[in-house]
Amino acid sequence: MRSLVAFICLAQLLSWAAARSPGVPVAPVRDPDCDDLDVEQAALAAVQYVNNNHKHGYKYTLNQVDKARVYQRRPTGEVYVLEIDLVETCCHVLDPTPLENCTVRQLTEHAVEGDCDVSVLKVDNQFMVLNAKCESSPDSAEDVRKICPNCPLLAPLNDTKVVHAVEAALTAFNAQKHNNYFKLQEISRAQFSPLQSSVYTEFVTVPTDCKPIDVIDPAACNPLPNQHGFCKGTLTEKVGGGEDVVATCTVFVAVPAVPAPQPDGIESSLGPAVPAEPAVPAGPPVAAGPAVALGPLLVDAPAVLPAKPILTHLPHHDLRHSIVGGSSFESASGEYGLNAGPVAPGPGPGPAAPAIPLCPGRIRHFKI
Repeated sequence: MRSLVAFICLAQLLSWAAARSPGVPVAPVRDPDCDDLDVEQAALAAVQYVNNNHKHGYKYTLNQVDKARVYQRRPTGEVYVLEIDLVETCCHVLDPTPLENCTVRQLTEHAVEGDCDVSVLKVDNQFMVLNAKCESSPDSAEDVRKICPNCPLLAPLNDTKVVHAVEAALTAFNAQKHNNYFKLQEISRAQFSPLQSSVYTEFVTVPTDCKPIDVIDPAACNPLPNQHGFCKGTLTEKVGGGEDVVATCTVFVAVPAVPAPQPDGIESSLGPAVPAEPAVPAGPPVAAGPAVALGPLLVDAPAVLPAKPILTHLPHHDLRHSIVGGSSFESASGEYGLNAGPVAPGPGPGPAAPAIPLCPGRIRHFKI
């Protein structure tokens, strides 16, 4: 009996040693389904990284995974190299509303699409973005007109009519009873109405240490730290002369982000590690509403604030000029190298199965 037990233990040991043999490594590259759960988690980590690092415009959400490839990493982990499509939401990047509760910008509102090439490291069931290269573009005017002939189109952010409408809306907001004078920080979005002479704008402001009634030189007013306002304004030219201006703003207070621990000593500047399971929002969404003043109505927001007003000839803030890239997958020599060696032989050939397209994956919202 003892001999039999010893023989079984020896057989198990040899089997384990064969499985660990360097001559039979794990396949260094694999192409998973674009709707695979781990692929989706890697893509969601990339979306979180983009929203945490681009400084102007709006949050984006995942729309589709176009391509996916997974590389083995020494000594542990995997690197997911993905091409993903994003769509713009109505939440500004400074808005603390959880992404899950942000409304996607619809086609009739002249939607904007983002395209990203990303590399995401998975170690110990956590995902961390190594590299993200993105760009974004609005839907074409022709496509918008096909589904909505009278919908307003995006306008260049530095158009003279847009700048005038923003200045008029900010003046109207400062004329309300507030404790602080607000200065323009960024023009985020603008549209011309084709049915009437009106301009719709969205812009970011910062409260200053000046009171509205005391302002003589706005340049002498200093922005208050960790605060901003997100405003919407509409200027309409009245028949016979004059203008009607409507402006509402919501004010947020920024909360510094605490960097998460990174696997294997990766620097925290590359972005936070994301758990494999989606996180549950910590609180209820922030409801959009009418103008609010500083004081008890302040809510938390990410600590991201542009350094100066941004005006551009483009109709939106392109991710190409806004995203902050991480370390390069290619430059991380050695640490992210592939496991070289032959692939373990599989079973003999069988009957050919019909080809099933694994990529691109499902569309979550709509195709632009």
